[in-house]
Amino acid sequence: MAGQTSARVAQTGNNPFLRVVAAISTLAGWCSAAMIVAAVAITCQMIIVRFVLNGSTVWQTEAVIYLVIAATLVGLPYVQRLRGHVNVDLIPLSLPPKPRFVLAVFTSVLSISIVAVMLWYGYEYWHFAWDRGWRSDTIWGVRLWIPYLALPVGFGLLLLQMIADLVALILRIEAPFGLEV
Repeated sequence: MAGQTSARVAQTGNNPFLRVVAAISTLAGWCSAAMIVAAVAITCQMIIVRFVLNGSTVWQTEAVIYLVIAATLVGLPYVQRLRGHVNVDLIPLSLPPKPRFVLAVFTSVLSISIVAVMLWYGYEYWHFAWDRGWRSDTIWGVRLWIPYLALPVGFGLLLLQMIADLVALILRIEAPFGLEV
């Protein structure tokens, strides 16, 4: 129903594939949360070093930036599983059940295609950094393939969750756009 504020989690039924993907997405969410907690802890440590001990920081700012970006990317499948992305359901609400289902399949396939392209280019970018031994231009000199790994991992896990959502839709485990008939 439109306007509901309660969380709606992707349904898995008794389908083993959907249950495994849900578990992977949940694990990704926990990893994302841990990265944010680590970024906050590093930020606190950086504040103490800079303003209390009057020392300099070498790696903290860069680590926090990489952790927050990785947390965002790795957290994508969990947010998708919780249906936490913005959803405009004006058109699906106005459609009868059959066209609503067709629209849901179409938008799912289109979304999967876009995420697959992002995964491809994310992997290519990560591989470039790996193959050429790129390092950051900072004093810390991080091997950039490490933070860039969040691109293919995050988009790969999001793609997996979106495929699971499409499977749940086709198997009628999940209602199109979460709207019951």
